[in-house]
Amino acid sequence: MTDSSYKDLWTEILKRLKSKVKKAHFVTWFQDTAVIEFKDGRMIVGVPNVYARDWLENKMGDDLVSTIREIDQTVSDIVFEVHPNLGLADDTRGVDIQSLLDKSPRKIRGKQEVKLAEGVVSKCLNPKHTLQNFVVGQDNRLAHAACMAVSANPGGAYNPLFVYGGVGLGKTHLLQATGNEILRHYPDKVVAYVTSERFTNEIIEAIGKRSARSFKDRYRNVDCLIIDDIQFLANKEMTQVEFFHTFNELYDNRKQVIISSDKPPKELKGLEARLTSRFEMGMIVDVQFPDFETRLAILNAKCREHQALIAPDVLEFVAHNVRSSVRELEGVLLQAIAQAQLENSTPTIRSVARIVQKLNKYDALAGYDDAGDDRAVARSPQDIIDIVSGYYKLPHQQLLGADRHKGIMRPRQIAMYLIRQELKHSYEEIGKLFSGRNHTTVMHAVDKVMKMLRKDSLLLRDVNALKVEMGM
Repeated sequence: MTDSSYKDLWTEILKRLKSKVKKAHFVTWFQDTAVIEFKDGRMIVGVPNVYARDWLENKMGDDLVSTIREIDQTVSDIVFEVHPNLGLADDTRGVDIQSLLDKSPRKIRGKQEVKLAEGVVSKCLNPKHTLQNFVVGQDNRLAHAACMAVSANPGGAYNPLFVYGGVGLGKTHLLQATGNEILRHYPDKVVAYVTSERFTNEIIEAIGKRSARSFKDRYRNVDCLIIDDIQFLANKEMTQVEFFHTFNELYDNRKQVIISSDKPPKELKGLEARLTSRFEMGMIVDVQFPDFETRLAILNAKCREHQALIAPDVLEFVAHNVRSSVRELEGVLLQAIAQAQLENSTPTIRSVARIVQKLNKYDALAGYDDAGDDRAVARSPQDIIDIVSGYYKLPHQQLLGADRHKGIMRPRQIAMYLIRQELKHSYEEIGKLFSGRNHTTVMHAVDKVMKMLRKDSLLLRDVNALKVEMGM
């Protein structure tokens, strides 16, 4: 069968399956999936990440087999494989889940329709923020999928939706994009986006003008309330009381609430327990700092948006050296573009390095030859081994040997990870360097570091510092 035939088959399967699955689950877990192979009764279904694989294996295996058998009786087994490229713009194997959904708006019985002023449906929603132009990577894929599900079924999928993560990682983009996507699917719905600071100021203003009823009507009669940076309601008792009652009114009437914060609910200080417990009633997803590949994809997307032609090695340099936030990543790129336009020149590694140095206060050109922009110090596994040994003050024989002490194993795993990620050596080649370890041991070490980087800030700091020393 051809890719086109597989796609037609999968589309028919999904059409039959959607009535058997909750809409939120259907959108979240079947987005960016595809039939990879169907042979001798065994169907391989590609999924974009391990979260989707695990959920589908545990929850949908039997239902999928029975649904497929309605179309083809020969199926006997279904296997889910992770294919990270599924969902990328140039990968056309997946089915557009949104096209399979019923887009008719849901009416709530017993509720009178309320029309609000244009200012409430927020001029604060920036139309440039969409779920389609949000660059998806392993560090934000679940959050993006949850927002897709909410936009397809507001009030019915993941309510409330709580998105948390550090500053400048794309939370506001996701929230506003979800609001825009809801309006695209349901033009008659009323969506209000507001920062917690503005919400607080409007309460104070309403009390001063004795217009509390008008304030309550403004936010309690929307179909979706999006409130950004909820952590700023900390220790504002009056604002928290009003938001608590607003939340309850919306939730009880199956209206969608979307909230962002810099921390998960359990770690928010200065917020009443009755508020944080309500945040935990729905879906909680995090947005973490993107990996190198996602950072590079963000830069390429911004270049397309601004119609800027920048050499790949320059973009790679920015992606390697800007590690604090997506906002800063984009800021460096926009400064480079603006500077090049003013000087009628083309951005180079040296010109963007000067911008990076002003932000990060370190020599961004460390590891680059003075004679030019050629990539640098760590050109071989031995270079990386030398740098990791020096960084952790470990003799080479300990780093490469068999000692399983934690203080040695972690640097050893980091060295394996860096050789694999930066120099693209095979697991077998890396194993030979480290006292003849086998393929599986090296693969486990690399995978462990990749997973830990998503939640261990100290490890992330060490790896980033090592990459700076390596000129990568």
